[in-house]
Amino acid sequence: MKKKPVWREYLDAIIVALALALFIRAFVFQAYQIPSGSMLDTLLIGDRLLVNKFIYGVKMPFSETVLFEVGDPERGEIIVFANPRNTEEDYIKRIIGIPGDTLEMRHKKLFRNGEAVDEPYVRLSGRITPYDNFGPLTVPDGKYFCMGDNRDSSLDSRDWGFVDRSLIRGKAWRMYWSWGSKQGDAGSSGYSHDGPRWGRLGMLIE
Repeated sequence: MKKKPVWREYLDAIIVALALALFIRAFVFQAYQIPSGSMLDTLLIGDRLLVNKFIYGVKMPFSETVLFEVGDPERGEIIVFANPRNTEEDYIKRIIGIPGDTLEMRHKKLFRNGEAVDEPYVRLSGRITPYDNFGPLTVPDGKYFCMGDNRDSSLDSRDWGFVDRSLIRGKAWRMYWSWGSKQGDAGSSGYSHDGPRWGRLGMLIE
């Protein structure tokens, strides 16, 4: 059997590597960078994280068509999804309500199914906003109600409504890189310098 030339072996290896990378990107993991402070102090501007795309189901590449579902999104999970108003843009928020939940906000305090919700991750500025009170409202089938942790500085389901399941890209999983900037809002985290935030690398997102 004739041996392949060296250049052909390298080309084959590159093609396999590219195919594997495209497969992982399409079905398993996607990289995402935090562009705004809507999830402070949980996620900081400049954080880069991996999104688990397989956990909720497998979609046809370059479409919102679900080939088969794997699991259901749960309350409290941080997800990446297509902006309901512009599906070319991705958002990251926390799931506050799943189908069937009845939600209400009273003076910035969240109630779900008639009970107050403990939200230790929420950051409040103390200023009055149009969204300090809403509801009660019930989450329809196939929809999710999502909000930012930086509650007074987040455009979310209180503004543009429910998130359809088909728009959910995946669940935020782990931090793989984080770069701080003095110009960026680091919240109360203390990461206000320019440069790598080494302490956040590999952090599980929850």
